[in-house]
Order: sequence, then structure tokens, then C-alpha cells
Amino acid sequence: MKSQHLLLAAAVSLGVPLAASAAGPDAIGMSVGSLGNPFFVATVHGAQAEAKKLNPNARVTATSADYDLNKQFTEMDNFVAAGDKLILLNAVDPKAMVPAIKKAQAAGAVVSAFDVAAIGANDTVMTNNVKAGAIACQYLADKIGGKGDVVIINGPPVSAVLDRVKGCKDVFAKHSGIKMLSDNQDAKGSRDGGFAVMQGLLTRFPHIDGVFAINDPTAIGADLAAKQLRRHEMVITSVDGAPDIEAALKQKGSLIVASSSQDPYKIAEIATRVGAQILAGQKPAETTILLDPQLITRDNVGEYKGWEAPR
Repeated sequence: MKSQHLLLAAAVSLGVPLAASAAGPDAIGMSVGSLGNPFFVATVHGAQAEAKKLNPNARVTATSADYDLNKQFTEMDNFVAAGDKLILLNAVDPKAMVPAIKKAQAAGAVVSAFDVAAIGANDTVMTNNVKAGAIACQYLADKIGGKGDVVIINGPPVSAVLDRVKGCKDVFAKHSGIKMLSDNQDAKGSRDGGFAVMQGLLTRFPHIDGVFAINDPTAIGADLAAKQLRRHEMVITSVDGAPDIEAALKQKGSLIVASSSQDPYKIAEIATRVGAQILAGQKPAETTILLDPQLITRDNVGEYKGWEAPR
């Protein structure tokens, strides 16, 4: 089973078509964490493009849950009421969404989870987040010579964040010279949150060698806080490969040195394709598909295609 999973992940990451599906659904509902985040805007574009390939008349209704569980429940109810037979779900809470997922499935819909896992979904497509956290933190460890005081700026307790932190901690645990000062501060995955949490950490700790932020907005907020307090002794790594992090990596004086990139467009593209196949009665070889991240650094950022590259 594991070998099948790896073969499938390799195929989709290289753009190899999966098994042909029947005509795609006419109506697709899509609930994302926040449409204020460029990551989720890119997922909407990916879903729309794939939906049109499967069915030129397809309609994709994308809504922003804004990390509000009650709002996402309402969005799911609205998708069901509208007769959407494929629902793409970026779950605000992987466990709490179970009743909404079951209700949608009882109405004949397929629920395809993307970016984060959701218990009970028909399939899940996301980045290999354990690996994303690991390669970002290995780069950080190498930058500080395998020793020093580090912090992890955490985020909402969804699978993607938990996996990134796990991958990071696994790396740090291999270095006896690395001391973890803090790993439980939730910056809400936002720039403002990263700024606020980092201010608190800088106040508590007179010296920090390395910072791992669970996503790019958090890293950018942390970088800003450090600059404002004139603390330049650290390096910062993160996960996403967002347009803002590309600029930060090219910027002189930025403390951000690397980010494990995701491909939000492809994540949603594949989630749409696999969900449509399940709806057509075709069972995929694996219901969980993990896409490999790529480490973007100051050295290779010029070669990075990024989220906005033509497709």
C-alpha cells in the first residue's frame, strides 16, 4: 500500500494524469480558511481550472470560512442546499467538521479535503507537511551550526501545522546542542499574530539563534518584530513559498533565510480531479495524496517559479 501511495504521489506531483474520469460535476462548493490569504486564492484558481477541464460548464462557488467553525458549518449547509455534488473542504477543525461532512455525504456529495486533513472526507490532498517542517528546520539547524537557542512560532491545531511542527522537532531532537525555548505560542497563522508572538518572545529571551514559523505570514510578522526591536542575531525559516516570502528572501537585511514551498494551485487541482473521479464511481489507488515540498532559499529563489507562475 505504501509503495502505491508513493507512486501516486510521484505521478500527480509530476503532472501525470490520473485515471480518466467521466464528465465533471456541474456545481462545486469550496470552503477555504481565508480568501485574504494568497495561498487560498491560488487554490481557488487551481480548482476552477481543473473543474473547467472536466466540465466546461462547471461552476465553482468559493467561500471564506475565516477560520470560524460556525461559519464553515453554514457554508457546508449552503453547498448541500444548492445541490453541489463535490465539496472541496479546507477544514477549520478536522474533528469538529465530521457532522457537516457526514451530512453532505448523506445528500450524495463527495467531500474532498485539501491542504489539511478532515476526518471522514472521501479523499485528502495536501503537502507532505512533516517533510516541509523537517527540511526548513534542517536548514535552520545547519545555519546555526547545530547549536543554539531556538523557538517555534506555532499556529492553529490543524493537521498541516501539527505535522510541520513534528517534522521540525524531529530535526531539532537530533542536535544535542539545540535548546528549545518556546514551541506553544499560537500566532494564528497570520502576520499580525507572528508580530505579536515574536514581540513577546523577544521580551522574554535576551538571545534567540533561530526561529521556525509554521507559515510565511507568521515569519514575515516575526521578522518585522525583530527589526523593530533591533534584534538581528537570528535566522528565520518557514513553510509556504508565498509571493511575500520570495520578496523577503531577495531583500537585504531580512532575517528570513528559507521557506519550504507548497503548490496551492496543484493541491486544489488534484483534489478537484480525484473528487470528481470518486463522484463518478472510480476509486483512487490511495485516498491520501501527499505532494513533496521544495526548499526555497536566498541562493535558489531566483529559479523558483512561485505561486503566480503561468500554468
